[in-house]
Amino acid sequence: MSTTPAVQRMDLARPLLVFSRLPIPGLSTALMRSFGWEPCWVSTERDCRVATAAQPHISTALVYPDTEDKWLRQMEAAFSRFPQYIQIIAIVDHDRMRDPRLRRFVAQFCFDYHSLPLNLSRLFYSLGHACGVAIIGDGCGDLYPLDTMVGGSKAMLALFGQIRKVATVDAPVLITGETGTGKELAALAIHEHSARAHKPFVAINCGSIPEQLIQSELFGHEKGAFTGAHERKIGKIEAAAGGTLFLDEIGDCPLAVQVSLLRFLQEQCFERVGSTQSLQADVRIIAATHVDLEAAAKQGQFREDLYYRLNVLRLQVPALRERGGDAPLLAHYFLQHFAHEKNPHIKGIGQAALGAISTYSWPGNVRELINRMRRAMVMSDHAHISIEDLGLPEQDPVFLTRLDQAREKAEREAIIVAIHASGRNLSEAARTLDIARVTLYRLMDKYVIDV
Repeated sequence: MSTTPAVQRMDLARPLLVFSRLPIPGLSTALMRSFGWEPCWVSTERDCRVATAAQPHISTALVYPDTEDKWLRQMEAAFSRFPQYIQIIAIVDHDRMRDPRLRRFVAQFCFDYHSLPLNLSRLFYSLGHACGVAIIGDGCGDLYPLDTMVGGSKAMLALFGQIRKVATVDAPVLITGETGTGKELAALAIHEHSARAHKPFVAINCGSIPEQLIQSELFGHEKGAFTGAHERKIGKIEAAAGGTLFLDEIGDCPLAVQVSLLRFLQEQCFERVGSTQSLQADVRIIAATHVDLEAAAKQGQFREDLYYRLNVLRLQVPALRERGGDAPLLAHYFLQHFAHEKNPHIKGIGQAALGAISTYSWPGNVRELINRMRRAMVMSDHAHISIEDLGLPEQDPVFLTRLDQAREKAEREAIIVAIHASGRNLSEAARTLDIARVTLYRLMDKYVIDV
């Protein structure tokens, strides 16, 4: 087509360069893969150059340095040739940090460091932040097209894992979620990670086509089948042969068409409108809806048998307000992606605007965020996009009945703003807030801040 990694993409696996000549205590390839990373282990400068040349999308590196002069020099030589946007995380033995050469190496080259024994959730959280910084960093913005799923909240990481699982089989998938959450992107990600990726991905919105035409759109028609049918037309099912058909807003599909869809799901057979010839097509069906199909089936507004045929594998795409911390990351992402549209004087997003983006409920989800960002990038008269440019309220109206609730809300918002203002560098954010880094981690855990 982000424990908590800050930004993850669904169109490519996240490669991670691991530079170490020794096993890293508490860390293995299997463990890293379980957190969504594909490690490439290297132990020499030459191996490092070969790996980065072979995988141009590497944006994050993990290093386990020791204090031997020769090896430190190799690491320094390798990392000094890295593109500026690549972020490096170091894992160090606590006692070795007394060595001034190692401290100098960490200060010069590393985005962050972690001491042994590892706190895995914090390590992968840090790796995700580094990945996020790399994605929105200079020279890196064009790597990720708009049809890529980007996120790093726990909800999105869970979704990415589910997508990878359902992509390995051919059973129908039902994707649910509010309007604007990116259900079609999820369907496309399933297709692109499946064995059908080299075949067509065909999408149709069942709610946008008049009832009298949708049968023809799906199954095709013969010449003369109805007024205006001047020639044979191939339907979406035939066009998707060997690949995937995405039925968006399946809940709006007329009952008459639902019967034909049910037959196709049962037998992989269909007939063009105006024909009695039965045709076959090898097509995987992925459907999406923002309505409760189970309730619609009980009310007679959707065929119950079709619902159960579609609901073999089910994915729920979370609303943006449920994707803790993703909204500011997406805002930076869209600022990079639509850079060609923005006024040249715009340098970034203001801290107050980032705070408002973090706390706004986003009823229109990612689609609303895209629209507000694009409008602000064109219309803003400021160097940094403001709350007014986005048309957002200072904060959502929330009734706080207790003083401690108000304090917690203010504390959480201050932490989110500091993290994003520092480019997700947690050490710098802690300094801005005048607290220890360990205190920042504790508060992030307390308030479930996944940014």
